[in-house]
Formats: sequence, structure tokens, C-alpha cells
Amino acid sequence: MKASIYNTFFFHENSFVGYNALQDKFIILVQELYELYNAAIIEKNIPRLKEIHNNFYNHLVENGFIISEEINELEEVKKIVRKNDLENEEFYQLTINPTMNCNFKCWYCYETHIKVSKMNSQTVDSVVNCVKAILLEKKDLKKFVLRWFGGEPLLYFDKTVLPILEQVYPLMRNKEINFTSGFTTNGLLINRKMLEECKNNGVNNFQITLDGHRERHNQVRYVSDTRGSYDEIIENIKLCAKEGFSVSVRLNISQETLNNENILFVLEDFKDVDVSLRSKIFFSFHEVWQNEKDLTVDIQDYVNHFRSEGFHTGFKGDMDFVRNSCYADKKNHATINYNGDLFKCTARDFETKNREGFLDENGNLVWNEKYDVRLNSKFKNKPCLDCRILPICNGGCSQQALEHIGIDYCVNDFDEIKKTNIVKDKFLYTINN
Repeated sequence: MKASIYNTFFFHENSFVGYNALQDKFIILVQELYELYNAAIIEKNIPRLKEIHNNFYNHLVENGFIISEEINELEEVKKIVRKNDLENEEFYQLTINPTMNCNFKCWYCYETHIKVSKMNSQTVDSVVNCVKAILLEKKDLKKFVLRWFGGEPLLYFDKTVLPILEQVYPLMRNKEINFTSGFTTNGLLINRKMLEECKNNGVNNFQITLDGHRERHNQVRYVSDTRGSYDEIIENIKLCAKEGFSVSVRLNISQETLNNENILFVLEDFKDVDVSLRSKIFFSFHEVWQNEKDLTVDIQDYVNHFRSEGFHTGFKGDMDFVRNSCYADKKNHATINYNGDLFKCTARDFETKNREGFLDENGNLVWNEKYDVRLNSKFKNKPCLDCRILPICNGGCSQQALEHIGIDYCVNDFDEIKKTNIVKDKFLYTINN
């Protein structure tokens, strides 16, 4: 027997917490048991541990902290990835960009906003034909996820989004497929009529971004020089929850937004939400990508404040990029741009020169060579292969793998403390949600 290479231990509230990333299991140990385990590992004498404390030894085995010598854990991780990303024929996700235009111009946005961009009727028809083809081809399909992205997808809700939904949703119902649909939106254009139409056509969730409290948010996301957007968006988030929709509120954080406890003022604006509805709102903290300082330690107290008020809240604690990998890593995913260009990743600019294929007039997804390169990009980075959090980190997403071909890299900057902090927050997320 041997110790798993995917074990992490840390001290928490007078106990030692152990985490095995492959099994995704935590154990809590008193100091004496941790020292017993640690001694067995240092002395490379695991059989002795079984002799001294058989029940404890069996507990470690059951939770994957001690494993058979014959087990190749890296291969086990690869198996999970293949099963979830490449061999899962029960799942399909389609992401649609109705436009690259947006009613905001946020300073940190990576996209090129094209005012005249709008999906034409021919492409709308091709998208519907694409869905029909997927349903015909995927005989084992059980779940279909339809995401709306952009640009701001709600700019063309009536003319692009709704016509597609009204044709696609009945197809899903007829085949009894588990269908979910949702929008990544700034939330400003949401209204009751729109939500009613969403309900009738299978939409059940929204992702909406806030850039801090009122003053900070309105500096970034404003309608005009004299009109911010914060109060309207807050009310629209609450309206979505009242109407039965799940809302993931993305809180963009930087050192500036954490000054003067700016983020906690956001929480104050949600304290009037009925307790029965708070489970509908999930707050997700995200560092602005231009921010160079790791804010993991700085943000944890704020995360705990939100959790204490009954809101589901995460920072990095829900990380599991193997079992819950990015949609761009999955074979059965496509992003269709307004002009019919195909992409996998939505976190990069949608320039035609970077496309990974195109949607033809019959609704066929015609992929190019970039598609195969992406799907075979994982497990090529040497530092990842013996990393203790590989089963939840996965070396980042396929986009990061593509951008580092031939280069040793670590999405956590080779920082072991940062890796442990990720595990710590995963533990706190587990016990608080």
C-alpha cells in the first residue's frame, strides 16, 4: 500500500483536515491521528499503521488516502476526463451569441463589440437545423444545455433569441430531454414580459455581473454619464428570483472593490430578499483578470459574510475542473457566433481568424484542425502530472493548455500555498453550503 499523490492536509479549528482530490473526500483528524499518519508516510511504513490502528487505517483506505501499489492515479484522472469530456454522449451544450454588440463598455472586457452585429434569419434557421441534427444524431442524449452569450444577448431577445427558443424547446419536450437554458447578461434589459416568455420556453437561469457596490459598479457599467445601472440590475436580480429563476451573481473583485468593505454594501442591498428565495441567488466572487494580486486570503471573510446570510456563495471553493470541466473542454459543445463562426472557448475574442469551424446553411457543424488540437491538449504539461490538486485543477482549461503548448506552466503560479488555499476554500464551501 502507498499514500495517494493527491493528498492535502491543513490545520483548521484545532483539527487537521485531509483532502483527497481524486476521491473528492475530506477527513477530519485530531492531532494524534494526523501525527500517526504523518509518521507512517515519512518512515514509509504504512503496514505499521495498520498494526497500530486498524480502524484508522481502514478509514484512510476507504477515502482514498492510502491506495494499492498497483493503482496508477494519473491514469485514473485521465479516465475521468475522457469519460466526462470525450465519451459522454448523454450531454450536449450549445452556446449562442446573438450579437457582439453590447449596451455597456466595461473597461476590462476582452471582446471586440461590433455595433452592427446581429444574427440574420438564415443563421437563425441554421441554428435550429443544427439542434435538430444533434437530436437526430445523439441517440443517447439525455440533457441539453442552451446558453446565450455575447455581447449582450438580450439586445435581440425578441428578434433572435425567442424565435430560436420557440422552435427548439418543443423539440426537447417531444423527446423528453432534460433541457436547461440561461443567459450570461448584464441584467439591465430584463423585464416581466421577457421572464414570462423565458418560463414558457425552458429558460431557468441567469448569470449577472456586479462590479462592486453602487458607486463602483456605476463607474464601470453605466447607461449614460448621468445614469448608472446598479439599482435597476439589483431589482432585476430580485425579480428573477421571485419569478423562480436561479441567478448566479458574478461579483467582480479587485483590490479597489475590497477597499472600505465595498462588497459588504452589496450584501446589504439583498437583505430584503425573503429567506425562502435566497437559495435562488448564488454569489460567485471572481478576480478581475487584470488584477495581479491573489485575493484568496483577502476575500474569505467577505465570502463568509454572504454565507452567514443564507446565500449560496463561492470563490474558488467549488473548483472541480475534472468532474465539472469547462464546456470548452467537452467534445459535445459548440459556440455559434452571430455570423455562423464556430468556437469552443467563450473567454477569448470572437475573431474569424481564430474560429475553429463554421455552421453551414444546413445546420452542420464543420470543424477545422484547431478542434482536434484542443480536444487532445490535456496532460501534455509536465508540472501537472504529479501535482496534488490535478484531479480538481485539471491544469486549467483546454484554452490555457493550447496557449502554453511546449511551455511548462501552472495556473496557480507553482505556488503550493495557493494550492492549499484552494483546498481550504473548497472545504469551507462544502461545510457552509
